[in-house]
Parts: sequence; C-alpha cells; structure tokens
Amino acid sequence: MLLAVDSLETSALTKAQLAELLFEQIGLNKREAKDMVDAFFELIVQHLIAGDEVKLSGFGNFQMRVKAPRPGRNPRTGELIPIAARRVVTFHASQKLKDQLQAEAGSPAPLQVGAEPDQAA
Repeated sequence: MLLAVDSLETSALTKAQLAELLFEQIGLNKREAKDMVDAFFELIVQHLIAGDEVKLSGFGNFQMRVKAPRPGRNPRTGELIPIAARRVVTFHASQKLKDQLQAEAGSPAPLQVGAEPDQAA
C-alpha cells in the first residue's frame, strides 16, 4: 500500500504527519494512528539500545555502533580536545531504496563494481 504524501507542508516528514496519513488513508482514528507510530519507533529504539540490528526489508538497516575515543581540535583556538567514546546509530539504505531514489531522480543507474563505463569515441 502506498501512502500519498503530496500535502506535506515542510520538506521533513514528521511523526505527527505519519499519524495524520494513517488516519486519512487507512482509516485508523487519530489516537490509534498516533499510538501506532509511537509504538513503531519505540520498538526500533529498544532494539537498537539492546544492540540488535533493525532491518526493514526494501528500506534499509539501522545499527548501533560504538565510536572509539579520539583526539579532536577546537576549530577556534586549535586546542586539542579529547572526544569521548560514544554510541551512534547508522543507517544503510537497501539496494531497492537506492534504486528507487536513482529512478526518481532521473539520473543514470550507478556503475556496478567491476563494470566498465561506456566509452564514446
């Protein structure tokens, strides 16, 4: 099922807008739609906190990664500042999503590894 998002006012899709789309296009009441969106994201957060990878078929994968401590530098003063280790979430788009983005952008398909580009004379 494809949800139309033509009526969005900003370039960012918000949780409130997702709930509104569920209300308008699927027929859930507004409270159920909001609860469903909140529950979906809460499940993702809980699995990431637990160290699990979250895979959304046809969309991509979310992973929790630990970045090692490293030296940094204050750009104004040039002073060395230690940057502590931290946990970050990374997202890797699925090939299906990448292909859809390329098709929608009207740009040529990305060059496959090992393939040679066409050579015009």
